Parts: sequence; C-alpha cells; structure tokens
Amino acid sequence: MSEDFRARARAWLAANAPRRASDDEPVSAEGGSAEEGAGTRGQAAVLAEQKAFQAKLYDAGFAGITWPKEYGGQGLTAAEQIIWSQESRDYDLPTGAFFIGLSMPGNTILEVGSEQQKKRYLPKMLRGEEIWCQLFSEPGAGSDVASLQTSAVRDGDEWVMTGQKVWTSGAQFSDYGAILARTDPAKPKHEGISMFIVDMHAPGVTVRPLKMATGHSPFNEVYFDAVRMPADALIGEENKGWAAAVVMLRHERIAIGTMGSSRTNPLAYDSLRDLAAGLGRTSDQGVRRELAELYARSKAMQLFALLLRQEVQAGRMPGARGSVAKLAGSELARFAGNVAADVLGDQIAGFDSEELQAVTTSIIAAPGSAIAGGTSEIQRNIIGERVLGLAKDPGVDRATPFNQLRVGTQRQT
Repeated sequence: MSEDFRARARAWLAANAPRRASDDEPVSAEGGSAEEGAGTRGQAAVLAEQKAFQAKLYDAGFAGITWPKEYGGQGLTAAEQIIWSQESRDYDLPTGAFFIGLSMPGNTILEVGSEQQKKRYLPKMLRGEEIWCQLFSEPGAGSDVASLQTSAVRDGDEWVMTGQKVWTSGAQFSDYGAILARTDPAKPKHEGISMFIVDMHAPGVTVRPLKMATGHSPFNEVYFDAVRMPADALIGEENKGWAAAVVMLRHERIAIGTMGSSRTNPLAYDSLRDLAAGLGRTSDQGVRRELAELYARSKAMQLFALLLRQEVQAGRMPGARGSVAKLAGSELARFAGNVAADVLGDQIAGFDSEELQAVTTSIIAAPGSAIAGGTSEIQRNIIGERVLGLAKDPGVDRATPFNQLRVGTQRQT
C-alpha cells in the first residue's frame, strides 16, 4: 500500500508540480502566499492559480492525507503523510494561500469543532474553495493575547461582535476566519473568551492592509462593527475559547517551526553561498566563517524540524517543544539576515538587480520572524516552564475579573 502510494505521488508530482530551482535555474516565489508571490502578475492571478492547484491536489488524493474521509480527507495513515513529505520536498507547491487555514483553523476545528462545522468547512478548505485566516492579536493585546477586548454579545440566535484585530495574515483574500472575542468581561481574562467562525465578507467587516518596511502588505488590521454571527459559529464551548486558542497556537508554532527553508529563500545557505561567490566575497575569512556557521545552524534546524514532522505524522504531538522549533527558526532567520548583510558589504544599499533587491528585502523582513506566532520572549517562557520544568512566573491577575484590570486600552492615565 505504502509503496503504491509513493509511486503514485512521485508520478503525480512529476507531471503536475513545479520543481524547486537548481543552482542554474531561475527562482520562483509563487509557492509562497498570494501577496508575496504576486509580483507583476497581480494577486488575483496568483490566487486563481493556487486555488486551481489545490483543487488538483485534492482531486488526486493528496490533500488532507490523514484527515478523516467524512470531512474531505483521505483517511490514510502517518506513513503515507511521511511519504508525501519525502516525495514533495523537491517541489515548490503553489499552495501558500492555504497554509494558515489548513495548519491552524483547520486542525483546530478538526480537534475541537462541532460535527456540523467539520462537515461544512473542512472539505471546502481542503479543496481550496475557501481561504481562512486567524484573528488573535489586537493593538492592546499582542504577546498577552488573553487581554483582548474585541467583544461578542449574544442577541437571540446570533452573536454581535465589535472590535479590532491587527497583524492578520491573508485577511485581504480570506473567506472565513477563526477569531477570539470576549464573551464575559466579568470573568478572569483567560476564562471569558470564546472562539468563533467569522465570515470575512459579512457586513461590518473592514480589512485594511498594513504596508511593511519591505513594501509588501501580507498583514492587515481588521475592524468589526456590530458584525452578526450565527449561534453555531462558536468553536468549542462558550467562555472556553482559551483552550481552543492553545490548540491553535500549538498547531501554529509547529507549522511555522517545521516549514523549513527552500532555495526560493534569499537568506537560505545555498542562496547566500552563491551570492558570496558571485560577488567575489568567498576569499573573506569572516564571510566564510559566517557561512559555515549558517550551514551548521540550518542543518541542525532542518533535522530538528524533520524530527517534529515525523512525530506529528506518527500521531505524537510535540506539545511545548513546538516552541523550541519556533524560537530556533526565528533566531536562524535573524542570524541569516546578519550574514547576508556581511556578504553584501557596501552593496547592501544597492538595488541595481532583482537578486540584490530580494536579499535586502529579506534582511529587512527577518526581524519580524521573532514576532509572528508569538514573540521570542513568550517562546522562552513556554520552553522554560513546560519543557525544562522551571518555576512559572507569578500570575497576579489570573483570578481578577477582566473588567477590573488595567490592561491594553483599559489602562488609565
């Protein structure tokens, strides 16, 4: 069975998927998000291409490999998932628009959602018919997500939501989102939160892209003005949204920490090695030493990510160890940015070629990896408490009703 699956996967990939660029082939970024891969083609064209490819992937039986058949998956085992990962590693699959939905909301609904939600949303998510985002962070609740103030009030058979979210990846082209909102401000901050499915096209939803220093706009701020949601939009139990959030954050950190790097990344070791050779910088002992360290760090990260992926695919969730991968990936990205700056030297300000533009843009973006999916400080706390068993920091506000706290924009001057 497994070898038949491998042969089928290998044949399908060879016939339908773009291979990763080799040393002498041009690099394409179209495997990334719709916004990052748009270039001169436009976001709509890239989205259409990614949706078409995801549908082909689904129809061929390679989407949702371990998800149950009744929810659109293939109902196969971890062995087939590992085989697919092995066979697809040399291809840049143009599915970036679905990364967040399938990795985070999808897995969370599969784990804690209702039967109705699983049957309604998961098949369309897997086939690429609907794109999802995740809405957690707020202007006054970033690292401390539990301080969020977006509210959802019950009104008969509906919920009415009002508030603001920020740093939402892919909101500009999402159809649905998994959102956290406060449903009981009289409860302590972790206990009065619920998770909902929100229609991103509903009246009262406003999405505004945020332009980064790189010139790209992968993130958004999203406003909710008395947005109505049906009662069955609730994921899990009312006021138990923090438990659902922990599930989603676990999937997010594992997904980010194990996604790895490809030759499409201008800060990858292979890319910087080739760039150094092209600029005549390989004779510089400092550059050679930094490239060697980057290679060692990258290889260690790849091996650890492979271990976590295999554990997940075998049904053993890494738990808090996902934060180790997330933190290591963030540290690697920042180190790679520093190495790239040293490789470029005086040419770091030069934009006379697309290659140099891609590298300098990646250097500017690198520090952001220490924020996405939870800051490095948060990851260190999680690792210390839940992996190393160190004493937990005192939580002096954990039993205080939220409406009595001075947090976020509730702070008084």
